[in-house]
This record gives sequence, structure tokens and C-alpha cells, in this order.
Amino acid sequence: MADPASYRPAPGSIPTEPGVYRFRDTHGRVIYVGKARSLRQRLSSYFQDVAGLHPRTATMVHTGASVEWTVVANEVEALQLEYSWIKEFDPRFNVKYRDDKSYPYLAVTMGEEVPRAMVMRGAKRKGTRYFGPYTHAWAIRETLDLLLRVFPLRTCSKGVYQRAAQVGRPCLLGYIDKCSAPCVGRVSVEEHRAIAADFCDFMAGDTGRFVKRVEAEMKAAAADLEFERAARLRDDVTALRQALEKSAVVLPDATDADVFGVADDELEVAIQVFHVRGGRIRGQRGWVAEKVHEDLPGIIEHLLQRVYGGETGETPPREVLVPVLPDDHVALSGWLAEQRGSAVDLRVPQRGDKRALMETVTRNATQALARHKVARAGDLTARSQALADLQEALGLDDAPLRIECYDISHVQGTNIVGSMVVFEDGLPRKSEYRRFIVKEAQDDTAAMHEVLTRRFTRLKEGMHPSDTGSDSPTDLEAPTDPGPRRRFAYPPNLVVVDGGLPQVNAAQQVLDELGIDDVALVGLAKRLEEVWVPGEEFPIILPRTSEGLYLLQRVRDEAHRFAIIFHRQRRSKAMTASALDGIPGLGESRRAALLTHFGSVKRVRAASTVELQEVSGIGPALADAIAAHLAESTPTAPTINLTTGEVIDVADRGPEVGHDNPITTDPPPIRDTPEEASNQP
Repeated sequence: MADPASYRPAPGSIPTEPGVYRFRDTHGRVIYVGKARSLRQRLSSYFQDVAGLHPRTATMVHTGASVEWTVVANEVEALQLEYSWIKEFDPRFNVKYRDDKSYPYLAVTMGEEVPRAMVMRGAKRKGTRYFGPYTHAWAIRETLDLLLRVFPLRTCSKGVYQRAAQVGRPCLLGYIDKCSAPCVGRVSVEEHRAIAADFCDFMAGDTGRFVKRVEAEMKAAAADLEFERAARLRDDVTALRQALEKSAVVLPDATDADVFGVADDELEVAIQVFHVRGGRIRGQRGWVAEKVHEDLPGIIEHLLQRVYGGETGETPPREVLVPVLPDDHVALSGWLAEQRGSAVDLRVPQRGDKRALMETVTRNATQALARHKVARAGDLTARSQALADLQEALGLDDAPLRIECYDISHVQGTNIVGSMVVFEDGLPRKSEYRRFIVKEAQDDTAAMHEVLTRRFTRLKEGMHPSDTGSDSPTDLEAPTDPGPRRRFAYPPNLVVVDGGLPQVNAAQQVLDELGIDDVALVGLAKRLEEVWVPGEEFPIILPRTSEGLYLLQRVRDEAHRFAIIFHRQRRSKAMTASALDGIPGLGESRRAALLTHFGSVKRVRAASTVELQEVSGIGPALADAIAAHLAESTPTAPTINLTTGEVIDVADRGPEVGHDNPITTDPPPIRDTPEEASNQP
């Protein structure tokens, strides 16, 4: 660990203005981001008496190797910059809020031309309105099924919608009046969007006017002796009231608030929030986080940044009720008001119904913390034991807190790819996974050599003085960062390769060529789960009950899974190469628009440049490029139907086939990129 005095900035060089600061370790990785009203006062507190700091704060200061800062105009700007940096760098010493479960939301895709209602989990998407979160997905489906009687908006997938439009018949929901069937023109796109907007208003809490409107229509139908229609409207009113009954009434009708409750111990904190809209509890959500070195006001501040920050964050309600006010609650209230577009009342309830509701939320947080501690005890013990077993079996100086595993995947030497997965503290770190396209090698060992050469060459490049924090900090602007690949340059404690001694020797050769001698290396052979170490004649045999062996197997299997997924993607893309591939400026969406408009590549080839420009997104220059590319390409030979003798043009199969040319061509090279959420099985 570094001596804090070795990188302590001179007190006179630190500005007194508000700003945001970053601590970096010896590898240049950001380990903590914080903000301060006075940078000089806050940063000086880290270096005055390290022995008097909180143990986690002392660990952070000793782990750091440099500190840098950026001055901003006011505390609100500091809040925004701090949130951006925490989201970008994911520092290990900042509080990490882990959802205690994956909560489902009721989502309405208002960003689409024909909005769709569905159950959705995971990251939020721009242009989609979310309601919830709900505890169970079946609760969303029950509510949605009730409301489709009154708000018959689309719930089908894109494929079902397109097929219904092609054949001119709606799906089952259209026949039973639970969808207005815009696919067949029963209502216009504008009318369907109005239905979706009314549905969103009802879910957002504006319920009274819809119940009154349907009741008025029911009475009018009865007065006109339209009893069948009046009966249907009566059932609609019943459905609306049943949907409302599923939400508990806890506060007056006009109350829109998020109520946060907190329960903590010496190490961790559990947080629960009830989303109250229109006086009713519309959703519940919870997090569990390590307390690190921050107190409860700081934890609440960063939690509100996470919940309401960014493009995909929640819109703050009129009231945000918390158990304790953050230190900079005035600046935080201003920031929340900017996110909402109007004033937000951030306060601690003292009495009445809101105080009683907060006590209920706090009890939920206490129970969540107790459940988490029981579940985490065995898991944390097992992971600690696994790292200790590996340290002892491999003779390492320290436990391998960061493990990288590599695997190669191919079919008879074609489409060779490699994968790198990362485990930190015994858990997968999927944001740092990488995948490689092997460019020259033709077998496993050569491919492993190429992949590791590229990875550790990047590591050597990442160890530039500007990344180690040796440059003096500036109070004018933040240092320029190389981008997301910074984490790619963070060194592992242990490298695991999938394979036996040949793969281990190939990996060791790379480390020797690059002069890297501080990274441990092993190979895990599949047949007998033997652990091979370079330079040893015989493998290490770990007991079958060893937690260390189990961790190595998990790491190896994850690398294998990730490599196979990427290999299948490459193989599928090579098999579906199109004559439209490789045209500069013509991406996937424009290719799809062309095939949808013309029906096949043959018709695209026959179209004039004027006709090509009729497609959305195709301009004169791109139309000329498409025409020139297709004129140069040679159509494939026709296929003969052996039964009828009919000539079938492969290029005229239409967009649903997925390709227009059976000749396999290499897809454009793909850079080493982190794993995307869509690649998860």
C-alpha cells in the first residue's frame, strides 16, 4: 500500500471553491469519487491523521496513489459531475447499491409509432414510460388484463403485429376486444396512441376522471335503451375499480411521494422505498449496500442521485421523504427540481400519516437487511474460503482478488474467437468481459498466444505515466481519460486458461515475451479438472470438495459460455451475409428499410436512384453508392427446383429469409468490446 504522504498535494495548491475529486490507485484506476463545498477543507481531512480515519477510509487513502480535482461553479454542478463520474468509473470505494431482487415494471413503449404495453425488467429505455416497480410479474399481468377492457392498447410482439398486418386478420386479443387492432386498421395509429396516453394517465394516478367518464357513458347508454352497451360499460367500471383496489390507499388522493426507509448495522445498510401516486402505493423497491466509509446522510444523497439521475432515472415526485437529510440537502433539492421541472419537497416527515408510512417502510428495510445477512453469510464465507484455497494451493503472496480466464472457440479452425471473463472477489464482473476475433492463428495454442498477446500488450500500453497519477492535479479541468478501455488495462492477480499444459505454455510464453512476472498463471484441464502450473511436470490436484476448485470451474465455464455465444454470433453472421453488406453509410436499420420497401435485393438492384431515395434515410449520395455497389456485385447462380424444374432466384426470397446471397463472406472486423446485456442468454 502507498504512503498517503507520498502523494499528498500541498495545502496551498488546493482551491477553496466547490468541486469534485478523484482518488486513483497505482494502476491509474479511479477508486473513489467525491464532492465538496470546499475542496481544500475536504481533501485536507484525508491526510491530517490517517490513524483517526474510519477503517475503510484509511484503506482507501492507503490504496490511492494520486488525487485530482475539478472546480465547478456551484454545488448543484458538483452533484451532477459526481454522479457522472461515479456512473462512468464505478469506483470500488464508493457505495454500490445492489437491488435485493430484479423488479418488474409495467412499461408502455410511447417511443414507438404504435405503443405497446408489456412487462419489462432491467435497464430502462428512452421513450418508454414505466410504472411500478411491482413485486411480482403476475401482479402486472393481472392489472393489465383488467385494464385492457377499458384501454385496449397493443400488447403483442413486433413479429405478431407485422404478421397480422400482412394477413389482414388481428390476433385473438383483437377478436375478444382487448386490443383495438391498429394492425388491421380498426383504429388509426393516432387513435391508438390516444388510448395508450389515457392508459398512462390512469396508471400515473389520474384515475377519477376515467371512472367518472365511463360511468357517465354507462348511464347515457341506459337512458338510450342501449342495455347491452350499458352492461359492457358497467363491467368496464368494475374492472377499473378492481384495478384500483389492488393498490392500498395510504395518503390523501393528491399525494405524490416517494418514501424511503433505512435499516443499517456496522457494515451494511438496507434501503426500501414505497412509490405513492395519487395517495396509493404503486410500487416498492429495495437496495442493500456496504456502508464503506460514508455515513447515512451521504448514503441517502448518493441513493437519490442513482434513483433520479440520468436519462433513464425516475422522475422525482412532488415530495421525497427520507429518514435523514443529506448534508447538502439544499443543493440536492435544487438538482431534483431540475430533474422534475418543478419544485421538489425533500424533507423528513415528523408526524401524521406520512411518518407512520415511513415507519412501515423502515420495518420492511429491517426485514430485508435480516434476510440479506442470512443469505450472504454462507455465500461470503464460501467465496473467502475459495480465494484462500487458491492462495494456498498456488503459493501466492496474496489472495487472487481479480481473476481473468481465457477460452478459444471455433469449428475446425473457422471463425476462431477468444473470450476473457473477469471475476473480482469471487463474483463475475461482466462489465469487464472482453471478446476477441482471432486474426492469424489456426489452432488453439496459437490462438491463445494471439489473444493473450493482445490483452497484455494493452495492459503494457495502459501503464503510461499519465495513468498512474504521477501528473500534478489541476483545478482547471479533469485530466483526459483514454475512455472505457481503462479497465482493460487493470492487471489481474491470476490468469486462468481453459486447457492443459500446451495452453499454459503458450500463455507463459506471452508473459515472458512482454516481461510480465507479477501475474500468476494456471490452466484447468477438463478431463480430470487438473490444475496445470507453468514449469511443473505434474499438475496440482485439488480435492473435489475444494471451494477453490469450484471457483476455478465457475470461471472456466463462464469463459466457455461467453466464447461459444460470440462464436455462434460470428458463424450466424457469416452464413447470412447479404449483397447489401459493406456499403458505406448503409447500416442495419437502412438495410431493413430497403428490404421492407422493395421486398428483395433483386428489386433493390432493379430500382433507380430516384426510387431508392423514396426510402426513409436514403439520400442522393447513398442511393448512388447503393446502385454502384449492386451493379458491381454479381448475382448468384439460380437454384433449380428438382421437383418442378422451376428456376428460383435466391436474391428474390424477400426480407423474411434473412439473406440474399448463399456465398459466405467474412463480416467486418469487430473490436474487442465489453459484453452487452443483449448477449446474455
